[in-house]
Amino acid sequence: MPLALPDFPWDSLLPYRATAGAHSDGIVDLAIGSPVDPVPELIRDALAAAVDSPGYPQTQGSPEVRAAIVGWYARRGVEIDPPNAIPTIGSKEFIATLPTLLGLGPGDVVVVPTVAYPTYEVGARIAGAEVLRSDEPDEWPTTTRLIWLNSPGNPDGKVHGHEFLRRAVVRARDLGAVVANDECYTELNWDGAEPTPSILDPEVTQGSRRLTLAVHSLSKRSNLAGYRAGFVAGCSDLVGEILEARKHAGLIPPAPVQHAMAVALGDDEHVLTQKARYGARRDQLATALTDAGFRIDESRAGLYLWATRGEDCWATVGAFAELGILVTPGSFYGDAGREHVRISLTATDERVAAAARRLASSSN
Repeated sequence: MPLALPDFPWDSLLPYRATAGAHSDGIVDLAIGSPVDPVPELIRDALAAAVDSPGYPQTQGSPEVRAAIVGWYARRGVEIDPPNAIPTIGSKEFIATLPTLLGLGPGDVVVVPTVAYPTYEVGARIAGAEVLRSDEPDEWPTTTRLIWLNSPGNPDGKVHGHEFLRRAVVRARDLGAVVANDECYTELNWDGAEPTPSILDPEVTQGSRRLTLAVHSLSKRSNLAGYRAGFVAGCSDLVGEILEARKHAGLIPPAPVQHAMAVALGDDEHVLTQKARYGARRDQLATALTDAGFRIDESRAGLYLWATRGEDCWATVGAFAELGILVTPGSFYGDAGREHVRISLTATDERVAAAARRLASSSN
């Protein structure tokens, strides 16, 4: 029997894509958060240097890439050891397979945010588990076995502070549940110079990483969506159990990608360069949206603006399409997003400027 999965949401955007594509100046695609800027040269060089890799790579990650993950965390005030981390094939495959690798099934509850990246729910459905949308730890039932947090959030850019993360970890441990924070956008924060809080921060873990995981991707910070490069870190016992399951399933990032990851994680300068690009685009779009009558909610970090003008999200998507701009309806992320749209910063400077001009002309 085929899995009972929801329809792939992006297919419902096809008519709006066609409308936007008919604009005389071409489409401005601000829907999917796929990087458009070049892969930094030092990472491309690292990948090329490792292409002669005829043997099987290590599922646990090469010593080089695990050391790079450890070093990356150390520069952010979090001390881990190599057994606390493994590389993944991007982050989406890990999110989709984690409930299955943990042995979850019917009767087990997976908690996801009320406004959430769809793959958290998809992963639970693949395993046959139940899904509860909740942002309040006191609401999580005793049958909870996995809790997904997402800070900074996709689509809304919401950031959880140390206090909330600590409360979530305490509640998860009371339940005997795994708590995993998707931290893919942690370095793209707009409120200050410091990265957003990690669930592995000592202020959160209080000296123990038990049942706690942090999930990361290099797709956005380093423009490596095409490389499928990510990692998970946290409780060494839990990471070890997941590693054993991944060995059986053959879930291994290619050796050249692992080498490129190590180089990318060892260099912070290219991340700051890319963040500056996104920041400039964000400022331009935010000003244009506000001037056009939109309100931007949350959006404190990440690659998206979470915008509304108090109407059904599909009406807003249609209005943008008439301007030749494609955006994502908030309903893709749960009922709580039905009056918002997600607007991506992953377009070229020229296309972002075109979107700003069209929004300005629409409000005149």
